[in-house]
Amino acid sequence: MTPIYWQQAVTELSLRDPILCRLFQQFSEASLGQQNDAFTTLARAIVGQQISVKAAASIWKRVCIALPEITPPAFMAVEPDLLRDCGLSARKINYLQDLAGHFEHGLLGRTDWSNLSDEELIRQLVCVRGVGRWTAEMFLIFHLHRPDVLPLDDIGLQRAISIHYNGGLPMHKREINAVAQNWQPWRSVATWYLWRSLDPFPVIY
Repeated sequence: MTPIYWQQAVTELSLRDPILCRLFQQFSEASLGQQNDAFTTLARAIVGQQISVKAAASIWKRVCIALPEITPPAFMAVEPDLLRDCGLSARKINYLQDLAGHFEHGLLGRTDWSNLSDEELIRQLVCVRGVGRWTAEMFLIFHLHRPDVLPLDDIGLQRAISIHYNGGLPMHKREINAVAQNWQPWRSVATWYLWRSLDPFPVIY
């Protein structure tokens, strides 16, 4: 399901930013879609921490084959060695099983996310072991479809902005944030298309 705001965002950003306009035309058939429940989105984001999109997709595929179902009880019951064989580090296995415990015991998953602002949600989510700001931002973008999230710590976003807006030279987060001011209130959409410019294969969380 594509977010209801997507086309409005594309239209408005096309008028403001010629670089984004070109990317919209290049990837006109693609858009963000909600793929997973809250637990799966956070679990996939943890798996994807600090590795490439391709590597994360490969590991997640093996996890899906190894587990009977992708649910909190399944992650809590699985032997860590089985997840390690899928390519997960001991630390990520610990994070995933702790996350599963939060959902299983009602500490997450029963929240009315819609009543919380982006920053309130992030503050709540980062209390979970293994969920940092980047992981929380992926949850806001991919599961909740929040339209104005700018994941400044995302390496892909940093690289794409340096390529398209600074001749390939690195940019400080302060400079990236300044460029992105022009994209409000649709920074999630701009980010998603900048990701596409690096990897046409859409990441799914």
